[in-house]
Amino acid sequence: MSLPQQELNLDTPAVVIDTAQVKRNIDAFQTYCDEHGMTVRPHIKTHKLPQFAHWQLEAGAVGITCQKISEAEVMADAGIEDILITYNILGAIKLQRLKYLAQKLSKLAVVADNSTVVEGLAKAFEDSDGLLKVWVECNTGAQRCGVEQPHQVVALAQQIEASKGLTFAGLMTYPPAKGHAKVMQFMTAAKVALNQVGLPCPAITSGGTPDLWQACSLDIITEYRPGTYIYNDRSLVEYGTCSWQDCALTVVATVVSANADGRAIIDSGSKVLSSDLLGLQGHGYVIGHPQVTISGLSEEHGHLVWPTLDQPFQVGQQLRIIPNHACVVSNLVGRVWLYQNGELDLTEVAARGKVV
Repeated sequence: MSLPQQELNLDTPAVVIDTAQVKRNIDAFQTYCDEHGMTVRPHIKTHKLPQFAHWQLEAGAVGITCQKISEAEVMADAGIEDILITYNILGAIKLQRLKYLAQKLSKLAVVADNSTVVEGLAKAFEDSDGLLKVWVECNTGAQRCGVEQPHQVVALAQQIEASKGLTFAGLMTYPPAKGHAKVMQFMTAAKVALNQVGLPCPAITSGGTPDLWQACSLDIITEYRPGTYIYNDRSLVEYGTCSWQDCALTVVATVVSANADGRAIIDSGSKVLSSDLLGLQGHGYVIGHPQVTISGLSEEHGHLVWPTLDQPFQVGQQLRIIPNHACVVSNLVGRVWLYQNGELDLTEVAARGKVV
């Protein structure tokens, strides 16, 4: 973290991104994957900034991952050509937008975990000039989307291959933390099942920042989709993935009330820090004050408490906070400050609010 230690004197609450640390985080994981022969396709939902997506591509990423069509539209308008959307796409409106997006990109891929989604994609793309790549999403323990059993992969992959306008791209998963063993077991069985019907599996893509430094221990995985790694956050420090120094995103907050010993109020509540706990106690780490807990949030207020009966803060003092979950913070603010070369530049979060 290369931000200055003194107060930044910003109008708060403000989100500040240390761009030097962003680049270090991008380069570190790209180097790791390059050394192990694995491709990187980072998820842009963490930062939602085309500039940072281009940095990831320049470092060596093969493309980017988006969660929603609207995110992909923003990135395509910014000149990014290779996008994977990792979400079941349903409904005539979304399919029409997807088809238009495919015409703009050199490479577009989506996922599916059921036949209804595949049928919709096939109908939308049956008269297309090219083939839409479709990955079969697999549930390897996160209990979100994904086929439940390896043998179910075959039927869906065959449906994709039999559909005009579509082609089977491989297998995709988003496992829970410490879920590598289940990924290996599921994907190995799925590949065997596909081979038995003569259907090759071109690639397997996995993701998740908590275990990204163990990604290459699974030789069955060909591609990895980290998201939060570009910023890191308190949850990842507590998990052991990174250190406080690796965190590039901080929230700058001002103490607005300090009328009692042992507690104070800041101007950053759930509308800035988010209400995500991710299994932690408190709503962020106050840099330089490890004894302080952000014990609760209302919409515009953050409640600070500490175990001693004193008052270390003054009204008007600015604090820097590493949030529990950086990804959500990015979607809560319209603009962020980029700190680079000793200067602060205010930048629009281009894909903020893009949830459809």
